[in-house]
Amino acid sequence: MTACTTTTPDTAVAPVPPTSWQGSESASPVTLSARAADHIAKYIAKRGKGIGIRLGVRTSGCSGMAYKLEFADAANAEDIEFLSHGVKVLVDPKSLPYLAGTELDYAREGLNEGFKFNNPNVKDACGCGESFNT
Repeated sequence: MTACTTTTPDTAVAPVPPTSWQGSESASPVTLSARAADHIAKYIAKRGKGIGIRLGVRTSGCSGMAYKLEFADAANAEDIEFLSHGVKVLVDPKSLPYLAGTELDYAREGLNEGFKFNNPNVKDACGCGESFNT
């Protein structure tokens, strides 16, 4: 599986690390495509609450790891924050090494639509597309 990252200087900002965590200041930003940012902003507005989106990884599936994605109503103390196309992206420090440089896109393919992770760290993914390893 091949992955690519699109980062534009005007939309990617340096991470804001918690004072207790070292290393995030040099991490590649986690970004959103314009389509994903638009979809997230509209959903948060429709929901009536929320500050952004939280991304992470968990151990799961046949390849080892799976993505976690949820709308965030508040930041956790340990979260590392990125701003992309005006939308706040929150990542926990344990997930950042697996997500650094990732672009989250929102795609429509035929009758299907959903988020797609363009992650340059992925070395292999399972056939069903539910999990990956680095």
